[in-house]
Amino acid sequence: MTIQEFRKIMNTGEEVGTDSEVRILMHQLSQEALRITAELNNQYHTPEEIRALMIELTGEEIDDSFGLFPPFYTDCGKNMHFGKKVFINAGCKFQDQGGIYIGDGALIGHNAVLATLNHNPDPGKRQNLLPSPIHIGKNVWIGANVTILPGVTIGDDAIVAAGAVVTKDVDAKTVVAGVPAKIIRKICL
Repeated sequence: MTIQEFRKIMNTGEEVGTDSEVRILMHQLSQEALRITAELNNQYHTPEEIRALMIELTGEEIDDSFGLFPPFYTDCGKNMHFGKKVFINAGCKFQDQGGIYIGDGALIGHNAVLATLNHNPDPGKRQNLLPSPIHIGKNVWIGANVTILPGVTIGDDAIVAAGAVVTKDVDAKTVVAGVPAKIIRKICL
């Protein structure tokens, strides 16, 4: 199975069983991600070196304007997609198997968690995975310690306040806060 086939299957949102070819590849990708993130997180790297490690991790080209402050954690790496001028602060954890798409100019604060997998609620199938992508629009500001759950889309120019747990879509030009995140106000530009 190729990375492109893996992404296509994961992006459909179909349930992934424990013995599937996809799950076997996920384990292999996890081992690669652990190796690359250990390299990224355990010594100083220049911004150019960080970008090179992220290109190795994602298997995709990443714009020169990309910025990241380690440490950074992921258990896959191959289904993350970054626009231009994206900045990710220290301590973030991206569970990207289901797909993470980050638009141009997005800022992601310390210790943000982006989770794209759920488990089947049926106890007999609890080990099965239910992937669902996260889409973060252009010029979005994600505050520190935010958790974004599977399937959430955050519209362009939105702000997610520090500590929020985002369980449903956020409209463009909207500020949300709280657990679960609720609309605080609209942004008037």
